Amino acid sequence: MHLDDIVRALDLRVVSGEERLAAEVRGGYVGDLLSDVMANSKEGDLWITRQIHQNIIAVASLKDHAGIILIQGCQPAADTLDKARKEGVPIMVTDMPGFEVIGRVYNMIAGKKGPDPSA
Repeated sequence: MHLDDIVRALDLRVVSGEERLAAEVRGGYVGDLLSDVMANSKEGDLWITRQIHQNIIAVASLKDHAGIILIQGCQPAADTLDKARKEGVPIMVTDMPGFEVIGRVYNMIAGKKGPDPSA
């Protein structure tokens, strides 16, 4: 699943990292506690959060996330947006609540992976 597919399907507003929308999304991670995201998210994850400060860019870069979705209409702080643009980190914004975004992203990714062979 590519990031641009998710952007189109969820009608996300891209505020940075347009040049990386072809990135492959391998999974997702939801969390607002940076230490938790650093410890448990994986490369290629799409991070869903309400955090808007510039430290989210450092974490997303460190973990090589596919991008960040800010929920409930949250807008990145000006310094966050500057840093994201410099580092090429895609940030997308939606007015949807986190629960809805998470479910829709999960269903899109799980649908592309096919049925669970262990089921």
